[in-house]
This record gives sequence, C-alpha cells and structure tokens, in this order.
Amino acid sequence: MAAVRPRRDLHLVQIVDAALANAAHRAGTWLACHPGCAQCCIGAFAINSLDAARLRDGLGALRVSDPERAERVQRRAGAYLERTITDFPGDAQTGTLSNEEAQQEAFASFANDEPCPALDPATGMCDLYEYRPMTCRVFGPPVRNEGGALGVCELCFHGATDQQIASCEMDPDPNNLEQSILDEMPSKSESTIVAFALAKQ
Repeated sequence: MAAVRPRRDLHLVQIVDAALANAAHRAGTWLACHPGCAQCCIGAFAINSLDAARLRDGLGALRVSDPERAERVQRRAGAYLERTITDFPGDAQTGTLSNEEAQQEAFASFANDEPCPALDPATGMCDLYEYRPMTCRVFGPPVRNEGGALGVCELCFHGATDQQIASCEMDPDPNNLEQSILDEMPSKSESTIVAFALAKQ
C-alpha cells in the first residue's frame, strides 16, 4: 500500500481542520477533547490509501526532525502487528483489509484493546498528530455517519440537549474533496490500519 501523498491532501487537511476549529468554538466546554486524552486512540479502525500516504509522509518528516521518536513509532507499529497479525482480517502480507462480509464482521472485534502505534504511551500524545487520519480529525464533535445519524464522543456533550448537540455539527468535507483525491490514487479502493501503514515501508 505504498503511495505518494497527493499534493491536494494539504488543502483537504486545511478544510477539515478549519471545520474542526469552527465546531470546537461552537461546542465550547461541551467538547472534552484535550492533549493527553487518548480514549479514541485505543482499538483498530480502517484507514484509506490517502490516510496511509499521509501517515508515511509524517513518519518521514519525523525521521528528519526526531529520528529516535520516529524509530519508537515504527517499533510500536511492528510490535502491534506481531501481537495481532494472526487475527488480521485481510491480507497479512500487504495489510489490505478484506471486503468479504465475514472478514468485515471479524474486524469489528479486531485489536479492540490495542493502542495506536502513533500514540506515545508516556505522554498520551500523538507523535504524528499533524499527519493523522481523517477519522482522528473528526472524532469528538457531532458528525453524521453514513446512515445519517449524528454521533459524538461519549466523553463529550454531557448535559447538552439533542438540539444543542446538533447546533455544533461538524461538516468536515462538504465538497467531498477526499473522495475526489482517492479516485485519482492507484490504490483508491484499498483500506488498511495505522500499524501496517507505519510498519511496512
């Protein structure tokens, strides 16, 4: 799943981060997210080819700015795979998740207790924060899922009414730029996990 990060991804990141900042401003103290809060960094989740390319770009940048920290990230990614590879619901050589229904169901319980390899266990901070996947960038504020329901982090919006929650909704990518970029990538239909993106280089 080696892929070059498309130049337009920088624009996508700017759009999503601006939407997050706007939603966070509207949410105020209802949004409990803060540095060191890492509950959403536990458990595997699927990332697309663009996320994987961004993470690899981030690891490359970290190798230049802080080689020892980059090495720790890659070691954590390798250890993650060693612990979980026998249950990986996809191609264990390439890291590509399977599209088969049974395998997708298995992914729901795959590596649920595993911390993300980008998470520094000493600080509770993400070592690749500026390069994190889109799932990480939109977690916390109210965001619509594929079924149209509005979801929020369970740690956030305590005491807020449904109407108040809805008033803080985040629309991260209104023009569907992410899909447009993915459609131009050779591996556009592939998905993987963070550990594979960081360990297999």
